[in-house]
Amino acid sequence: MTLTDLLPASADPDDVFGAFTDWATDRGLSPYPAQEDALIELVSGSNVILATPTGSGKSLVATGLEFAVLAARKAAEENGRPVGRVFYTAPIKALVSEKFFAATEIFGHQQVGMMTGDAGVNTQAPIICCTAEILANMALRDGRDADVAAVIMDEFHYYADPQRGWAWQVPLIELPQAQFLLMSATLGDVTRFADDLERRTGRTTTVVASAERPVPLHYEYVTTTLHETITERLETHQTPIYVVHFSRAAAIEQAQALTSLKVCSREEKDRIAELIGNFRFSSGFGKTLSRLVRNGVGVHHAGMLPRYRRLVERLSQAGLLKIICGTDTLGVGINVPIRIVLLTSLSKYDGERPRLLTAREFHQIAGRAGRAGYDTSGTVIVQAPDHVVANEKALAKAGDDPKKRRKVVKKKPPPGTVGYGEPTFDRLVAADPEPLESSFAVSNAMLLNVINRPGDCMAAMHHLLTTNDEPPQRRRRHIRRALAIYRGLRRGGIVEQSDEPDELGRRARLTVELQPDFALNQPLSPFALAAFELLDRESASYPLDVISIIEATLDDPRPILSAQRNRARGEAVAEMKAEGLEYEERMERLDDVTHPQPLADLLLPAYRTYLQTHPWLADTELSPKSVIREMAEQAMNFSEFVASYRLARSEGMVLRYLADGYRALRQTVPEEAKTGEVQDLIEWLGEVVRQTDSSLLEEWEELAHPELHRVDQDGRSEVDYGPPPVTGNVRAFRVLVRNALFRRVELCAREDWEALADMDGDRGWNADVWADAIEPYFDDHDEIGLGPDARGPAMLIMEQAGRRWTVRQIFDDPEGDHDWGFSAVVDLDASDVEGVPVITVTGAGRLDAV
Repeated sequence: MTLTDLLPASADPDDVFGAFTDWATDRGLSPYPAQEDALIELVSGSNVILATPTGSGKSLVATGLEFAVLAARKAAEENGRPVGRVFYTAPIKALVSEKFFAATEIFGHQQVGMMTGDAGVNTQAPIICCTAEILANMALRDGRDADVAAVIMDEFHYYADPQRGWAWQVPLIELPQAQFLLMSATLGDVTRFADDLERRTGRTTTVVASAERPVPLHYEYVTTTLHETITERLETHQTPIYVVHFSRAAAIEQAQALTSLKVCSREEKDRIAELIGNFRFSSGFGKTLSRLVRNGVGVHHAGMLPRYRRLVERLSQAGLLKIICGTDTLGVGINVPIRIVLLTSLSKYDGERPRLLTAREFHQIAGRAGRAGYDTSGTVIVQAPDHVVANEKALAKAGDDPKKRRKVVKKKPPPGTVGYGEPTFDRLVAADPEPLESSFAVSNAMLLNVINRPGDCMAAMHHLLTTNDEPPQRRRRHIRRALAIYRGLRRGGIVEQSDEPDELGRRARLTVELQPDFALNQPLSPFALAAFELLDRESASYPLDVISIIEATLDDPRPILSAQRNRARGEAVAEMKAEGLEYEERMERLDDVTHPQPLADLLLPAYRTYLQTHPWLADTELSPKSVIREMAEQAMNFSEFVASYRLARSEGMVLRYLADGYRALRQTVPEEAKTGEVQDLIEWLGEVVRQTDSSLLEEWEELAHPELHRVDQDGRSEVDYGPPPVTGNVRAFRVLVRNALFRRVELCAREDWEALADMDGDRGWNADVWADAIEPYFDDHDEIGLGPDARGPAMLIMEQAGRRWTVRQIFDDPEGDHDWGFSAVVDLDASDVEGVPVITVTGAGRLDAV
């Protein structure tokens, strides 16, 4: 039975409140007083600003509002008066997805839909989980005619986010018919929001703010070393501890250093091993994580593979990880129950400069301490800076002798850092979160959405630009920008203006047809469809060019592009030094060296032309890049690519990019453009993602069929979905085998015997064996070809018989003799275990001798 089955016969507030609280109590979730206050106001039709601490059950209140809207819709159906839908919004897709699955479990999958920009599931459902930008664009497009009865804005402090804050503000302005629930643990003074909501919506607006936590917090500032601080807590059984760092590298380094401590007993290690079971740890960071968690130390940050993060969360929930080293991402939606939050610093580098934490950031992190149902209190510990700790130790060593104390040479903060001390700590503990500041923005898409809606778009835009929360100076700047965009649209013939309104009340209208839900999905997909027509399907590079078009429409994976740019610049410097160029000229030329951008000369001019008739894309940048293409061209698997660019700390981001690319290829490339080779590449990429971490693709499929959502015996989401056998998709496996063989061809061409030994050394083919077999080739031929012909079917003989395939890879020599290569066998059973083709080279050299 779902909560939907418990909807009362009427929408009377008392009946709705009683039915919901009875359901919550039956589940062991009896509402706290603050929750009761919020629920009473919501079922009575009021807006609520819920500013209560982390762990105080804001999700239950949100569920209560969803229940109330369903009850109102049920009653309205009987009376013939339609009631709109309820929208839950959050800042990140992962949190939206989590709430979607939770809501489907509570209400049933027919009642819940999701929209995130790249995924739409059951989008006409009465409960919609979506990113904030989705709702904002719907509000711009439909205004007060939008099918919205209620809005739940989670993590509302994102209102002040410089890049995305506009999406939290627009619904407040454009949806006066809606009931609002604004939630965050770190809102600060919300008086102006309450007054503004009441004025705009005509509803009573109640602030439910409680400083009382279900689990109270204690704060400590310590001048011991981090190692000593953690040791003391371990010895006094004050665990689990989340050690907060402000970089992934620092978190991993600290976790490795802590393995020297005796964190777990033998019995606890056995329990960890039992829970881990057959969990697959891949090479690279996987091996590091396996060693750490088996010693009771976890790592958690956004760059990890999803299945690794879930494993750490599951071990933590089972009480088996006493220390978790992570980043400050625990502030949003992390599912790690902890007793102590230990901040290694009160300063961070924010991408532009080092600075102290804001009060909001500090309380957002600190609020995660204390486990409801486990701890009577939580503890927040802040480490003094290293130089302060060193000075304290030096003074302690000097004792009470004034002369010795005067001789102590005190260390200073390292250059480029922001110092802090106990007064900073005391100030942050006592401070309320800073007032939220507006971050409104005007874009082409905003104007087009408003122009395209029925009614007087001039009045609507004037209302939007003059009643937002910006200070007067910035309002004037936004008005000037909106006018400039509007004039540009008119000059381009995209907008026509008339003196008299049309039948829909519009005095301006678009002369072009907007793509359906143009601001609600991947905006560059239509351009990609047009760009495919520019390719030569007979070209040997066509399959890779298709990939390049798709990659140009994806968000930039900045760590990858940075690593590619650094490598390209390193190679360029080496070449310029060999040419004898002076330092100044080398530095000047380096400005033009960036990451690989295939098809840039074709796509960028085409995009500029496309913008002339699709101006709503002017705020969306086309970005040619080569990640998936490079992996395909160089026949690299996931682990090889990550190792090549030293991206172990960001492998989760790499996988997310590959998964987004795979989905875009499947969804965007039309069937008539999918040649056999293109389809091979799509199948190959899907299998790379699936074998690395199938959870992303499994989750994607489950979004369309939430009733199939996989949970374990305790009703929790699976930790490691476990991929299907890699040999199950024969087409994809053939491509994987072909790539694995061609990777060896590339290494032979570079005479990189050590890299070949890394691949085959454990099967008898070490560097010397490879060198002895292949070096004589270069007595006969100048090079081994690596072009399209070298990758073609003529260069590979594959006999698929039973569970052991025999293969022969032929080298593409300049003379076309095709008389060298190597032979191997592929063990399919072993491949299923490893998740990659398991290949044993059986011979290499002249083919008549192999």
